[in-house]
Amino acid sequence: MSKFTRILSIDGGGIRGIIPGQILVLLEEKLQKRTGNPEARIADFFDFIAGTSTGGILTCIYLCPDPQNPGRPRFTAQEAVEFYLQRGKRIFSRTLWQKIRSLGGIIDEKYSAEPLEKLLANYFLDLKLSQLLKPCLIPAYDIQKRRAYFFTQHDAVADDKSDFLVRDVARATSAAPTFFEVAKVTSLTNNFYPFIDGGVFANNPALCAYAEVRTKLKDKLSEADPSSGNPAAKTAVLLSLGTGNIKERYEYEKAKDWGKIQWVRPVINITMTGVAETVDFQTKQVFYTLNKQEQYLRINPVIRNNSPMAVMDNTSDENLNTLSKFGAEIAQNYSKKLDEFIEFLL
Repeated sequence: MSKFTRILSIDGGGIRGIIPGQILVLLEEKLQKRTGNPEARIADFFDFIAGTSTGGILTCIYLCPDPQNPGRPRFTAQEAVEFYLQRGKRIFSRTLWQKIRSLGGIIDEKYSAEPLEKLLANYFLDLKLSQLLKPCLIPAYDIQKRRAYFFTQHDAVADDKSDFLVRDVARATSAAPTFFEVAKVTSLTNNFYPFIDGGVFANNPALCAYAEVRTKLKDKLSEADPSSGNPAAKTAVLLSLGTGNIKERYEYEKAKDWGKIQWVRPVINITMTGVAETVDFQTKQVFYTLNKQEQYLRINPVIRNNSPMAVMDNTSDENLNTLSKFGAEIAQNYSKKLDEFIEFLL
């Protein structure tokens, strides 16, 4: 049993969830070799997992219990990647009628949510948030009450009012504006919520995860290092996985005269990237201040803005294959770093 509280955080990014998925495939393989246990799973080596949007779906997959053996994870890390490789086209598919009536996504959502909802229902059935294997945090945004909402397994265990069907949690956190319609979600106590994608405020949920662990799991942290005056930072380790750092340059001469229409896409891109980078900066400071920088690892590879991989709903066979290979290459590039991080996990 590790003396550290081990946190995994996964960013949002649509089909680019393949990238962190591939990194976790390699990590799971390494953990299996190190432990000599071919049945070892990602969920066995993290005490807390946070994920936004596509990262939230991955979180649910990693923590989904096996119906035949409820104490064990149902899916391998490779099977989590297959969710995207085999079914990504179904998620981001649209009929000719959908294209026409939405004017290509201008006056209505770009995609029908029905294929995604059916897929999530097939994966998670009637599984409850409270039945996931480990504490977790999955963000969404309540557009009616205008506030951030965090689906948390540990709160669902403690209070039925915080419990939801996992398929609804996954749908809510991935309800990306312009891509899918607002998610209509009802808790198990029949409270209604209109949610959109948690990426609008926490596309990188690493700091949210750390804060949750510090407040909700502080007793466990203190037990790990009772002599520590600030046990949360000293005994926590955090692996933060991005879905690609995409930075498009905007030239002054072009941007200086832009109006509302021209600024829409750049503002979204700048906001999403800037918030994720700010979270990374703040999280680094938490660990650096205590000289524990090796206990925080962020992997978020740069993707050229003109690359097909940059498009979060590009599910062409060529792009799926490219994303899979790119994710595997990034994993290998960080192989040594992952080996070092495994020491904390074990």
